[in-house]
Amino acid sequence: MSQLQFFVVAMAIIFIVTSLVNEKRKKSTGPLTLKRKQLLTNREQQMFSVLSSALPECIVLAQVSFSALVTAEGWRSRNRFNRKVADFVLCSKQMNVIAVIELDDRSHIGREHHDRERDAMLKQAGYITIRYHSVPPTEIIRR
Repeated sequence: MSQLQFFVVAMAIIFIVTSLVNEKRKKSTGPLTLKRKQLLTNREQQMFSVLSSALPECIVLAQVSFSALVTAEGWRSRNRFNRKVADFVLCSKQMNVIAVIELDDRSHIGREHHDRERDAMLKQAGYITIRYHSVPPTEIIRR
């Protein structure tokens, strides 16, 4: 094989590989197919309503990212909480956090260890976590 033939074959291979890589890149960055999602489940909506009516002197926030509640040095530490979300955060009118409220459902069965880890993170940052297994009556929330 002459040097010219070798060069032509090498350039063809480079062209083919580059084309395949670019095609794969286009697929992964192509148009997104997004759908609207309900912000709160029916059960969470019920809990939001009970919290709001039981504690009118407070502000109730739903689906709050842990990253809005805590911070840490280094990506390894932040990576432990950056995709976690608190069901509800109860705040004073001055937006000081009073408590984090979690509404546990069947998906928490067998995952109690994960819940304890989450609660420990929040406790370390100075927050109180209150967990409910069902939507409690207004009187219980008030207490």
